[in-house]
Amino acid sequence: MFADAGYWIALIDPRDQSHAMAVRVTLDLGNATLMTTDEVLTEVLNFFSGAGAPVRRQAAALVRRISQDDAVEIHEQTHASFLNGLELFEARLDKGYSLTDCISMAVIKEAGLREVLTPDNHFRQAGFVFLLR
Repeated sequence: MFADAGYWIALIDPRDQSHAMAVRVTLDLGNATLMTTDEVLTEVLNFFSGAGAPVRRQAAALVRRISQDDAVEIHEQTHASFLNGLELFEARLDKGYSLTDCISMAVIKEAGLREVLTPDNHFRQAGFVFLLR
């Protein structure tokens, strides 16, 4: 399944409304392989950029652990992935999808996945099963 920024953010931030669900889902995952993207990890770090040194340190440590975890497949940022996301962004001007979400949706579709660890309703709108609601 695909792990969106909302999932990673909820894991880090105990005040996040999806925190308890993210922790519970993580425990239930067992040895499941997750997929995410460089863009998603960038979004996670951007989210915590103004949160102060302790939280920034925690976010950076999580992203480092994710990048070294064999159970997480990270789809690398490329110009082609950017263009694929831009294509979806242009095709769905009626939606509030961020470019990062569009890139993620293109990667998810390309990988043949359906389930997304996210509280973001945009993924449900796009036809995916979102697992943090």
